[in-house]
Amino acid sequence: MSGRGLRRVVIVGYGMAGARFAEQLRSRDPDGERVAVTAIGEEKHHPYNRVLLSTVVDGSLGRDGVALQAAGWAAEHGVDLRLGVGAAELDRVGRVITLSDGSTVDYDVAVLATGARPWLPPVEGLAGVGGEPAAGVVAFRTLDDCEQIQHTARTGAAVAVLGGGVLGLEAACALARRGVPVTVVHPVEHLMERQLDPGAAGVLARVLTGLGIEVRVGAEVRRWTPGYGLELADGRVVTADLVIVSAGMKPATDLARRAGLVVDRGVVVDDALRTSDFRVHAIGDCAQHPGTPSGLVQPAWEQAAVLADLVTGTDVSARYTGSPPVTRFKARDVDLMALGDSLVGLDAADSEVLCVTNAGRGRYAKLVVRDDKVAGAIVLGAPAAAAAITQFYDRDLPVPLDRLALVLGRTALVGGSEAPDPVDLPDTTVVCRCNAVTKSALVSAWHEGARGVAELVSRTRATTGCGGCAHAVGRLADWLSTTGNADALT
Repeated sequence: MSGRGLRRVVIVGYGMAGARFAEQLRSRDPDGERVAVTAIGEEKHHPYNRVLLSTVVDGSLGRDGVALQAAGWAAEHGVDLRLGVGAAELDRVGRVITLSDGSTVDYDVAVLATGARPWLPPVEGLAGVGGEPAAGVVAFRTLDDCEQIQHTARTGAAVAVLGGGVLGLEAACALARRGVPVTVVHPVEHLMERQLDPGAAGVLARVLTGLGIEVRVGAEVRRWTPGYGLELADGRVVTADLVIVSAGMKPATDLARRAGLVVDRGVVVDDALRTSDFRVHAIGDCAQHPGTPSGLVQPAWEQAAVLADLVTGTDVSARYTGSPPVTRFKARDVDLMALGDSLVGLDAADSEVLCVTNAGRGRYAKLVVRDDKVAGAIVLGAPAAAAAITQFYDRDLPVPLDRLALVLGRTALVGGSEAPDPVDLPDTTVVCRCNAVTKSALVSAWHEGARGVAELVSRTRATTGCGGCAHAVGRLADWLSTTGNADALT
């Protein structure tokens, strides 16, 4: 391939966002006639789905099961992929990126997809001299982290999870499934405080306890001592042979800062995903866009699609205007969804708030309605209600007058049916949030020969996260099988 006339696009970071962006580029420029692509990945592994790491820990999936691309994908699609090497310097004047091995790459367009790095709380003993996790401490972020956790789990050792957010609780559930004694230690007074209100968090804690997980909230950790455990501020000790730290992420912005780009919490970008240098873009967890939640997959993949349109010239008017926050808890023993403005109080003056709870059965449902639309929700242990509320939220549909029926999962969505009719779903509808699989992706996979649910799952990875979309994927497969061709998407 000649480089003459091609835009040289360099992707710095080849995780979920970077790999998705490469795929989006090649879907718009399959023969490499418009852009020459170089991708740089610090990890030695080919890109994988971090969302599914808990399924690696519990043994449900192996490395191949969470892979986002086949090992030969990059070569087959003309992508110069360099793994196991990082970017050391970004020279914006010369438009040259110097790599950690001393080599250089020239660019016309640089895309930062450097992601985020685990944050280690300032607890005595957690970090080594260089700031890396100390002995007996692992940050739940990579496949290598999973290997270390699995090794400990096989020895029958006790594990403490420091952090009661989504990732920490998913790790705890994965370990509990393997019979590992696990304790969750969370400094805040209730779990998942960014997504759940105290009522929902209390029911969740009860569910987790039923799975064999000890939960300690409002627990400040004083120090970690290998072979002893976590010492809490009140003097109690959580016995543990391994500490999994899941206390939050910090956008990886060091390269951008050294290059003189505008950085706040993350690398600041506009609706065209441009940084303060119009030749440098940022997507995913390292990027900071107004109104966009951090730590979720869907925003990164939506950003990748918009930027691919812009870089290839497919749609120069494409813009990214934000993504609504939807959190799905990806553990087989817990069905939990939180979306939108979920923390509104029951007495909110500008909203209708309905709440139904049955703590003994592990169920909690809260619906926030504003201007007759779903403004927020928390649903635990009620998958039918979660599916219905999510569809109303995604499609911005007016909520039925019988709000209680929606909370109980008894509301018909389309034409009186109990679930949305695939024919009526827009092609952009995200069917599988864990893997950002749209209806159009499933239909395309069908046309490419994926017949039946099993082949659709193999081709798109839909349902391989929390599994909450299994029913919708099955309905789509039935529809495609019945219609035969399904040529037109709405």
